[in-house]
Amino acid sequence: MTLGNASLVRLTAMSASPKKSREAAADDARFYLPVGEFFPSQAPTALTFDDVTLATQYSEVLPRETRLDTSLSDALHLPMPIISADMDTVTESTMAIGMALNGGLGLIHYNLGEAEQVREVERVKFHVHGLIPDPIQVSPEQTIEDVLRRVEDKRFSFRTFPVVDAKGVLVGLLPGRVVKERYRSKKVSEAMAPRSEVYTLKEKELGKNPIATADKFFNEHLGIHKLLVVDDKDRLRGLFTLSDIERITEEARANVRPARDAKFRLVCGAAISAPRTSAGELDRDRLLAHASALIEAGVDALAVSTAHGHTLGVGQTVRLLREKFPDITLIAGNVTSAEGVGFLAEAGASAIKIGQGPGSICTTRMVAGVGIPQLTALYVSSGEAKRRGVRLIADGGITKSGDIVKALTMADAVILGGLLAGCREAPGEIIEIDGKFYKQYRGMGSLSAMKAGSAARYGHEKSRASSAGPQKIAAEGIEALKEIAGSLDNVLAPLLGGLQSGLGYLGAHNLTELRTNARFARVTAAGMKEAAPHDVIEVKTSKA
Repeated sequence: MTLGNASLVRLTAMSASPKKSREAAADDARFYLPVGEFFPSQAPTALTFDDVTLATQYSEVLPRETRLDTSLSDALHLPMPIISADMDTVTESTMAIGMALNGGLGLIHYNLGEAEQVREVERVKFHVHGLIPDPIQVSPEQTIEDVLRRVEDKRFSFRTFPVVDAKGVLVGLLPGRVVKERYRSKKVSEAMAPRSEVYTLKEKELGKNPIATADKFFNEHLGIHKLLVVDDKDRLRGLFTLSDIERITEEARANVRPARDAKFRLVCGAAISAPRTSAGELDRDRLLAHASALIEAGVDALAVSTAHGHTLGVGQTVRLLREKFPDITLIAGNVTSAEGVGFLAEAGASAIKIGQGPGSICTTRMVAGVGIPQLTALYVSSGEAKRRGVRLIADGGITKSGDIVKALTMADAVILGGLLAGCREAPGEIIEIDGKFYKQYRGMGSLSAMKAGSAARYGHEKSRASSAGPQKIAAEGIEALKEIAGSLDNVLAPLLGGLQSGLGYLGAHNLTELRTNARFARVTAAGMKEAAPHDVIEVKTSKA
């Protein structure tokens, strides 16, 4: 069956973008304004996420067809525009690995010893996806009772353990089927499968694609769920599990693109402080030595993170780092003004963090009386960023996926803290209260965080924060708890799904088109109430 000319004309007309009448276009333009018109029309009122909404546009774009690629410099490109915050209850190596595997970036906090922070970066850069580098081990001299107690204390979800001797040499595998109360008096050496029955692979046999190597092994060995990796001296170096390999394979089919460097290593960022000498001057030698060690470890971005980035000290730090390391991606902040953006760009920053006081655990606006609602701060900063050729990062205040969509109409990426603090990849012990499980979450301006090392971020000395005498500093953050949210993958999935939906509603294939197509409208408190679920009893809640 063939189509006649008339049918072809009708189909062509249907697939073309619809034409607006002049009246319809005028009606839309009166109420739904582009970024450059909307925010000046609201001046001097400053607005944040819930003060505005985005108007939908004609679209031929399905959410699954959208691309979320962004960049923080000409050298650092990310498949996903989300960064985990450089907070000591959010990002260490485990979180940074998870972020990079999902296409984003983790900023490892600096409330660590300098050598320890370098090691955290190394763990990310040398991570082999799917390989557990330091699997939990037991010794042959322990009893099953010892193992059971450890499982209970650490709340392990598994019961199979490699068995190694005092030198780290593999001597067997303790299967989960024998880690039971009935065998509690038995020694591990009696219950384990001996070394001769344990499947292993030499470290040098992993090749360029360790996942493919492990996948091939599991295909060829039916019923085997664990593959141990050893070195030439038979010392344990890692562990592959069948469940992890299957999950990674599914992710590959789902087109999850990890963020990698030119050497195919996961990308990683690290926050760095500006150390001072006893005379109060910038300790140039210590700063450069630490930055050099991080860069030697392979770090992809250095973040000079302070509450007030438009200061002499931050400018000196950024300028020094840029002079000594011209190729590194430098993130600096935080500021909320065009002048602040120009100041940091002039000093050599590649990307600039926008946000003072919007975080859920930040009290800067109450304590110091400063800070600008986040969307207005982004708008005011965006013009200068464009003129200077630097990227903007929206840092703070994001509580849902819709906020990410709004932020990315002016920013190149967003930083998340509270939304990720409950993930199992976040640092910190799990706390149980009345049958519910939580993780600690604290602002880097809280007294406990400043005592741990972040005092300089807020213009104070660590020694004063740690003083046992009367406090002479004002905390600008609180300590709180976040309910356990499961894995990072499970938290990011609905956030990214919401972001892609936002692009689809605006007819945007990518973030560049999102910025072009965005049209804003002001909403009232009643409008916000209407936007959320109302007049019903919820039985299931989505946290996207």
